[in-house]
Amino acid sequence: MSIMRSVLLAGSQSAWLRNQAPRYRFVRRAVSRFMPGEKVEDAIEAARALEPERIGTVFTHLGENIADRKESEEVTHHYLEVLDKIAAANLSTEISVKLTQLGLDLSDDLCYENLKKVISRESMSRTVWIDMEQTDYVDRTLDIYRRAKSDFPNVGLCLQSYLYRTEKDLDSLMPLSPAIRLVKGAYKEPADRAFPRKIDVDENYFKLTCKLLDEEARALNVRAAIATHDPDLIRRTEEFAAKEGIAKDKVEFQMLYGIQRSAQQRLARDGYRMIVLISYGDFWFPWYMRRLAERPANVWFVVKNMFSG
Repeated sequence: MSIMRSVLLAGSQSAWLRNQAPRYRFVRRAVSRFMPGEKVEDAIEAARALEPERIGTVFTHLGENIADRKESEEVTHHYLEVLDKIAAANLSTEISVKLTQLGLDLSDDLCYENLKKVISRESMSRTVWIDMEQTDYVDRTLDIYRRAKSDFPNVGLCLQSYLYRTEKDLDSLMPLSPAIRLVKGAYKEPADRAFPRKIDVDENYFKLTCKLLDEEARALNVRAAIATHDPDLIRRTEEFAAKEGIAKDKVEFQMLYGIQRSAQQRLARDGYRMIVLISYGDFWFPWYMRRLAERPANVWFVVKNMFSG
């Protein structure tokens, strides 16, 4: 792991920085590259703007590690309102939730009850995605996903390629015909749990991508969301899909709002299923620092904003 990435991930966990950084205009201006605003209405307007380009969307309300039962219920109610607003706007947008937002730090059963309310409100034709958090939560997240999948067909899960364990986790989930969003991973993890070198993370990512798109996975109706901005991994995925004879509209890419915009447009024009994850909310600092850590070159974007007025 590079020194810059380590520093950024450490910064994402700083309560002092989380309180101080939003006070600076240049920080808020830089963040606007990655999110259209703090309100769900901002996300809805951004989704509307993307629809004519045949780009779909997933919304996520920023926040994590809620330790108050009432607050977990408020977040649950917020997501129920969001689903109603998406339906009223006639959007095909899906949502993605963190289990620690729904009370996982308090109780697995409380968390699951809140998750059930959210999934029950969603259309059966759309997926409610469960984000994956730090490795300390992986087993509990997998257990809740399996529990949810037995009750609801329209629930998906995020897996992280930087963890050594992910290939075995994926193998164990395949009989469930899961929906899987594959990411590299953006938390600070010890070397005995996660690949420390980017080249190894990337190779594991492509290996898992091939598993998600191969003949066995297709026979099981696995939904594979290849969530990467890496041009090389995107190219290799396209080549693998072509070799396997997979129609372009059966290959799904997901990216973050504001990143690799031209690549998003190109993939949509070429006929791939292109989905953009739109984040909103005022608890954006830890999330933002992890986005910078994924590609430390983005730090220069912040530096330029510091001197641009």
